[in-house]
Amino acid sequence: MDKNKHLDSVISTHQITKEETLFDKYVKKKNEVKESLEENYGSNIYSPFNSGSYAKNTAINTKFDFDLVSPFKRNAFGSNGTLKEMYEDVYDFLYGKYKDVAEVKKQKVSIGLDFYADSDGDVIKIDVVPGRELSQDQYKEDENLNLYVYYKYGNIDAGSERIKTNVKAQINNIKDRATAEKDSIRKIIRLLKVWKNTKYNYPTKSFFLELITIKAFDSKSINGSIWDKLETVLEYIRDNVTKEKFTLKDPGNSSNDLADTLTSTEKQQLSDDMKNMLKRIEDNDENLKTYFPENPKFKKEDTNNNQYRKNSGMPIPPPKLNFG
Repeated sequence: MDKNKHLDSVISTHQITKEETLFDKYVKKKNEVKESLEENYGSNIYSPFNSGSYAKNTAINTKFDFDLVSPFKRNAFGSNGTLKEMYEDVYDFLYGKYKDVAEVKKQKVSIGLDFYADSDGDVIKIDVVPGRELSQDQYKEDENLNLYVYYKYGNIDAGSERIKTNVKAQINNIKDRATAEKDSIRKIIRLLKVWKNTKYNYPTKSFFLELITIKAFDSKSINGSIWDKLETVLEYIRDNVTKEKFTLKDPGNSSNDLADTLTSTEKQQLSDDMKNMLKRIEDNDENLKTYFPENPKFKKEDTNNNQYRKNSGMPIPPPKLNFG
């Protein structure tokens, strides 16, 4: 099997641009939630913004949601208000607003809105991440936010108010790189998300996979084909994630170590999964399809397009996409 050809097809069939109608629904719902927050909190909130995979251009179309970061002013919940009070107030508002049309649930640092299936059977998911500036009016200058941890998050205890971050710096951590490196990093992150999507309730968050991919590129010389690059990143995760001194610094706050978001057991599981995957693919190339499956919904479409573009040996350029 041609591993590179398969991985190119995996990336192509998982492009978010192939789900334009669904994507438009997400944008519409995200805007609705954003406007509701702004209307309810008025001058106490800065403009909420999308911070997730779409903002970083690492989204896949088989599982995606919108992370809506909602930056609050320091005194939004009283001069002595706590981050827990901020989190609970936002949850209460969203629950009261959307309880009849969505499942509203408390998550580790966000509040999840899982809107019930529409007439097309589509379920829209928006995660609202409440954050508070460090000092009154400081956000306009440094864009730093403090988050509240509702559930135990790896080695970070529930109730912790020590997560300080800068979400826009996280976005720029990929965006500001050289074009070729940026493109390679995004492809590997998408492939790891496809792999993660084959698991059920896998403990490793997409942001962790994103940062460890970037750290692999920063730590090693990664070049060659798309399989060469993926293999090197998988080997890096296998060999490093369980090391005692391994750290994964948040680009939004170097004091924030994302390695703490996994327990020792979860790190060992991730390392073992990389080891087993690499061994099975080495034994038989066809096993690559198990770990990195194409999206069957668009596989036939891609095959037909490739056949159509052949014209006496002269390739016809693909149609221009409207967004993405």
